[in-house]
Amino acid sequence: MALTETAFAKINLALHVRKRREDGYHELETLFAFVDAGDRLTASPAAEDTLRTIGEFASALTDPFDNIVMRALGSFPRSDGLDVALEKNLPVAAGLGGGSADAGAIFRMVERAHGLPDDWRARAAKLGADVPACVESRTCIGRGTGTDLDAADDSLANMPVLLVNPRIPLATGPVFKSWDGVDRGALPEGDARTIALEGRNDLEAPAISLVPEIADVLAVLRGTEPFLARMSGSGATCFALYETHSARDEVAARIAADHPDWWQLKGKLR
Repeated sequence: MALTETAFAKINLALHVRKRREDGYHELETLFAFVDAGDRLTASPAAEDTLRTIGEFASALTDPFDNIVMRALGSFPRSDGLDVALEKNLPVAAGLGGGSADAGAIFRMVERAHGLPDDWRARAAKLGADVPACVESRTCIGRGTGTDLDAADDSLANMPVLLVNPRIPLATGPVFKSWDGVDRGALPEGDARTIALEGRNDLEAPAISLVPEIADVLAVLRGTEPFLARMSGSGATCFALYETHSARDEVAARIAADHPDWWQLKGKLR
């Protein structure tokens, strides 16, 4: 029997970079949220694990044998395999945790089929800092490298969201390398709405220095009177939250007409 999961797009409603660690990683404080849309994975029983990629951004995954989906499948000892079809709807290197979300979907498939071991969070963290959050795909606060998670309230649940990307991939490493190293303070306290509004993304400026088109996307989104518009993660995807679906849809239609070369995705927060 086939299993199907959505790899929900991850966005960072706020992302505070506190310091560079001795291990080369950075100490972070972030408010994770997830959109009710993303990549789509379908898995069927097979003699061994296999992966097929389809969809708009499938060609960006140049080495399917090193794909994080295959590594996620290898995180669990199993007697059977899975033939996985990955419909890649999210752009790659886009600040949406696409690969981490795909891995998170695999973990949820394994949970449905076999259950997860008690140490699943440690197994997920070995695949990437965003993966533990992506397994649960719920609004939460991440600390450390992003793997130390605390629950957040649902004050932003179901809020309409629009994702926009100028179709320029942006790797995480160069963005962190361009960060100026200034600690601008901790994540605000309060509910998710307060943290999102009063927070910031410390990677926005370094990302714009590498991909100036991000500033163009933000200028357009911030000119539409959203509840909040900000860059997600290390970019180049930006998001805008709206109080109503009609407001979001009007903006999406306008951007599609004015900037047909930009990628966009409509959804709502989970």
